[in-house]
Amino acid sequence: MALFLLLAGTSTLHSQAGPTASRAGDAQVGAGYIAAKPDYVQQTYQGFAVYGDFDFRLHYGVEAEFHQIGSGNGDQTSERTYEIGGRYLRTYGPLVPYIKGMVGRGVFNYPNGIANLAYNVFAGGAGVDLKLGDHLRVRGDCEFQKWSSFPNGGLMPRLVTIGVAYHFTGKPRYK
Repeated sequence: MALFLLLAGTSTLHSQAGPTASRAGDAQVGAGYIAAKPDYVQQTYQGFAVYGDFDFRLHYGVEAEFHQIGSGNGDQTSERTYEIGGRYLRTYGPLVPYIKGMVGRGVFNYPNGIANLAYNVFAGGAGVDLKLGDHLRVRGDCEFQKWSSFPNGGLMPRLVTIGVAYHFTGKPRYK
């Protein structure tokens, strides 16, 4: 009889087969300062970025970005991009290096308001987030863009972003 009760109760025992905690993923939103080589003229453009990350697996996530850069000489030349893509990341203590591949749309404002045209954009990059406590992240990011169908062989800007993000830390859901 005791053997029957022991065998019948094993279906309700889980031992350590299931995870003790899980969560849907990690998310952060941030903003940053950009210094860029626009590939249109031989000067450095400045601007800003807004970004959001959602890491749905241990090393995999998605990123969405908005960039706005422009010339400082008053000719109204600017480049604006809207991008989304995947990222691969690792964690080494407080450092979280990553690589990313993005696609999106870029809007180029030609000098002195001559034209405002949109192009498809493909981008790749790498960076590192530095964890400062539970909620604060500091980011260094480098991105290379390719604007397709841009006149004279395309546009290939390079952007360097220094930013800060708020990291959402939720309580894990226990099973």
